[in-house]
Amino acid sequence: MCNSCGCALNGAAPGVHGHDHHHDHERVTVITEVAAPAPESVEVLQRLLAANDEAAAHNREHLDRHGVLAVNLMSSPGAGKTALLEATIDALGGRVRIGVIEGDLETENDAARIRAHGVPAVQITTGSACHLDAHLVHRALHQVPLDEIELLFIENVGNLVCPASFDLGQHHNVTLLSVTEGDDKPSKYPVMFRAADLVLLSKCDLLDLLDDFDPQRAAAALQALGRSTPLIQTAARRAASIQPWLQWLETALARHRILAARRNGVPHAALEL
Repeated sequence: MCNSCGCALNGAAPGVHGHDHHHDHERVTVITEVAAPAPESVEVLQRLLAANDEAAAHNREHLDRHGVLAVNLMSSPGAGKTALLEATIDALGGRVRIGVIEGDLETENDAARIRAHGVPAVQITTGSACHLDAHLVHRALHQVPLDEIELLFIENVGNLVCPASFDLGQHHNVTLLSVTEGDDKPSKYPVMFRAADLVLLSKCDLLDLLDDFDPQRAAAALQALGRSTPLIQTAARRAASIQPWLQWLETALARHRILAARRNGVPHAALEL
């Protein structure tokens, strides 16, 4: 179990997992009863989250001082986050200065892929932790040339549970849902999808080969969560399909620039968002 997010603090007996949590390195046995977390475990988790939120606020202030917009990318493993980043970097070209923080349990594979596109990338290897946290991102930010970028992507560890609970200091959350997964994922993982400011259906070029994923069912499951979160279909291998995603990014950047101008007292900061 992961010791960094509290899922190992529930006091459950060996073999009992009291938290809907995915780990590639273990199998979880389905059970009918789960022991309630001990009060001391709840207190430890509350302290952990409070410390994380404090660090996240510091990260956001740091990013704002440099005028950098941060986007936290979340999804299950293999949903196509890195491929989408590669396509986004290529499509935006020299129009937007981009940096990337990559999160994985091990290897620098994804950071190497990003650097091959001429973009600075810092790899965080978490070891056994199933998500990034604000403290890890804080250390990585000191390796990112913030004065040279305006858009920072934070690619979180592949996991549809814990990343949604940890503020990193980002300005937006974007969640990918691959069409190779179930279209009921928003219903099964509501915390993740409620936390999203945007949901991207990835690998949509495979829809013609799949008969068990319906984008309309996925959209309905997302709407049933009670938020009007936009959903955009994408396919990283098809440049035209990511145009709505690029437009969303450029709109978010424009809004961020206006807010930054207002904070700094620049005259055009009176423009309406």
